Amino acid sequence: MSNIKRHLFIIGLLAQASLCFSQTEILKTADSLSAVGETTKAVELLKSIEPKTESVYLKLAKIQQASRQNEEALQNYKTVLDQSPGKILTAVDYGELLLETGKADMADSLFTELSKKYPENAAFMYRIGLAKEMKKDSTAMRYFFKTHSWDSTHQGAIYKTAKYFLKNGKSYNAIMLCNTGLRARPNNVSLLSILGQSYSKTLQFEKAIEPYEKLISLGEGSEFILEKLAKSYRVTGQDEKAIETYTKMLEINDANASVHSNLGVLYLNQNKPDKAQQHFTMALLIKKQPVDNEYVNIGLSFKRQENFQEAYRNFKMALGENPENQRALIELAIAADAIYEDKEKVLKYYQDFVDKYAETGRNDMLSIAEYRISQLKKEIHMAK
Repeated sequence: MSNIKRHLFIIGLLAQASLCFSQTEILKTADSLSAVGETTKAVELLKSIEPKTESVYLKLAKIQQASRQNEEALQNYKTVLDQSPGKILTAVDYGELLLETGKADMADSLFTELSKKYPENAAFMYRIGLAKEMKKDSTAMRYFFKTHSWDSTHQGAIYKTAKYFLKNGKSYNAIMLCNTGLRARPNNVSLLSILGQSYSKTLQFEKAIEPYEKLISLGEGSEFILEKLAKSYRVTGQDEKAIETYTKMLEINDANASVHSNLGVLYLNQNKPDKAQQHFTMALLIKKQPVDNEYVNIGLSFKRQENFQEAYRNFKMALGENPENQRALIELAIAADAIYEDKEKVLKYYQDFVDKYAETGRNDMLSIAEYRISQLKKEIHMAK
């Protein structure tokens, strides 16, 4: 090599080194700007670099993705992959952003190609499933099941398959899967939710309490979870905890008629008819038609307080809402029995109930009515 050529070669190397050094400093500066929220300045700085290396395009893509400039980020990821198709991590980042932005077809195609190159990679198989699910492709579940068969601890695949089992009446399978996943990640809120629901579905309310309580401790105290927990407390006889949980639900939404109704029943069980009546009345005011059961519950609250006039009035209103409300009809007769001296009139109330429900009525209600009919007939006969 001649002295001139050697000289030019050295100058070229120095220029390249200088450029690399300069870009390295710029990349560090862009990182610093992005870290303090100056993403616009960071992007402008990176865009000013010419020519751009792969490192610059990647840095641009990541900063743009973090600041929700998704289309620009996708383009920069693609630029890198066009130049270097073998960059697997960049391909994964690109595919993840395709999924995030709803470009299911492109994501499906990309992860399918990656899966062909790495046929036992569970992560790629799972993402094919996500893309197909996004496209409402019925084959998506096959990919989630295959992912789980390759990696029994894959949290996403466990969630998808457990949710599928819960939805399709195989709650015990869902319970087994969730417990497997939670052994690896005890605070996985998605699996805790499926586990709690699966226990509830199989009427294992005592076991359902723990995952619901844990969800709330992890900050996942939505109305849905609180309602599930409250029911578990109620069914297992933990009335105070049920009341406390239903009350928390009212702090989120005080117009939930079902919560007011449940609180009313709980307070009635505790022999607190005043509080029960307040909640039954609120449920009545909130709930859309029909509201016959709310009138029945208010009537029962007045009955507990031995205010039979008001009880009678509410049972009447319940029957006005729904003439087929069996409980309302027998309770109307009992209230009438307490307030009317005219035994012939009271007898008719009980007889109306038996006439209507002789074949289809509840045995306990029919027994009450038949017993009182027998007693009233004797009293009427003795009075003559």
